[in-house]
Amino acid sequence: MAPVNLAIVLLVLGNLLASLSDVAVKVLDGGVSPFQYIFLRQLVSLALLFPFWIRQPPTLRNLSNPKITVLRAHILLIGSCCMVVSITYLTLATANAVFYTAPLLMIPLSILLLNERPSAKKVLQTVIGFIGVLIILRPSQFHWAAIFALGTATTLALYNLLVRKIPNDQSVITTLFWTTCLSLPVAGGLAWFYWQPLSHNEVLWIALSAGFIISYNGLATMAYKKAPATQISLAEYSGLIFVVLFGVIWFDEVPDALTAAGIALIILPLMPKTWLKNLRGRR
Repeated sequence: MAPVNLAIVLLVLGNLLASLSDVAVKVLDGGVSPFQYIFLRQLVSLALLFPFWIRQPPTLRNLSNPKITVLRAHILLIGSCCMVVSITYLTLATANAVFYTAPLLMIPLSILLLNERPSAKKVLQTVIGFIGVLIILRPSQFHWAAIFALGTATTLALYNLLVRKIPNDQSVITTLFWTTCLSLPVAGGLAWFYWQPLSHNEVLWIALSAGFIISYNGLATMAYKKAPATQISLAEYSGLIFVVLFGVIWFDEVPDALTAAGIALIILPLMPKTWLKNLRGRR
C-alpha cells in the first residue's frame, strides 16, 4: 500500500477511536472537572504505554527532541480541556464539526511551519469542507462552547503538525510516552485544585476514554510521519460520520436537514476518485 493511502487508513481508524472517546466524555456529562479528567486520562495512558516503552532497547527509549515534546504535551492539555467543555455543552455532531476545522487550519499552518505547498485541488476541497462546517454550526445559533471547540481544533492541528519536527527514528511509543509523561506535572497540579470524589463508573469511562484517545494519538502520529499533512489531513473528517452515528444511537441527537447538508459537503471531498466515477456512471 502506498504511504499516502496507508496514512489515510490509519487516520480513519484513529478517528473512529477518538469518536468513541468523545462518547465517553459525553456520558460523564460534566460530572468530572476537565482538569481532573485530563490528569486521570493521562495517568491511565501512561500506564498503558509503559509496558510497550520499557520493552524497547535503551537507545529507542530516549527522547530526541525535548523542546518540541514539551510543547506538544502542553498543547495536548489545553486542547483536551477545551474538548471536555465543548462536548459537555454541545451535541456530538456540532462539537466535532468545529473540531474538524483542524484539517482546515493545518493547511495554512503547514505552509508556515513546514514549508509545504498544497495543490489548488486540496485548497478547493478544504474550502468546500469549511462551508460544510459553517452550515452545521450555523452562526445564527452560536453557542459559547463553540469557542472551546475551536480551541480544540487549533491545538489538534498544531499537535499533529509538530510531530514532523520529531526525528523519524524515534518510535511512536516513545513519542507518546514522553508526551504523556511530560504533561502530568501541570495536569496533576491543576487537578489537585479541582479534585472531587469519583464513582466507579466515572473512573471506568475515563479509563476507556484514555485507551481510545491514546490509540488515536498513536495512529495519527504514524500517519503524519508517513505523508505530508496537506495530502492526508482531509481524512480527519471521517470521524464526523462516526460521531453523528453515535449521537443518533446513544444520545438521540438526530441531525436536521441543514446539518446533513453540511456533513455532505464535508464528506464528498473525501470520497475516493473511483467512488465518484461510479456515482457519475450510475447517474
